[in-house]
Amino acid sequence: MRRSKALAKRDLRRLKRKRRVRGRISGTADMPRVTIFKSNRYLVIQAIDDVAGNTLAFLNTAHLENKLPSNINGAKEAAKIFAEKLKAADIDAVRFDRNGYKYHGVVAAFADTLRENGIKL
Repeated sequence: MRRSKALAKRDLRRLKRKRRVRGRISGTADMPRVTIFKSNRYLVIQAIDDVAGNTLAFLNTAHLENKLPSNINGAKEAAKIFAEKLKAADIDAVRFDRNGYKYHGVVAAFADTLRENGIKL
């Protein structure tokens, strides 16, 4: 199946935003970069130390016992679980990388819920 031009343009615009944002954000062991990837079904979230090249915390909503959908309610639940993982790793402040997605809907709900659970963005 061929991709339509509109879909290809949308993906190219997101990749352009991603490169622009990623050029300004870098994570360290003290303040890792939290990046979010959203598909139509699931969310994948990582806390990354770019200096050492290590992933400090990881969450894939497809691998949870109760699979969470890729919507605002699923993002809020994923943020609560991810905040617990960050606190267990002794991380209380992060840099948020929206991965080229616009800051609204699922991405904004995830970030707001992280803040509500004591993680400083």
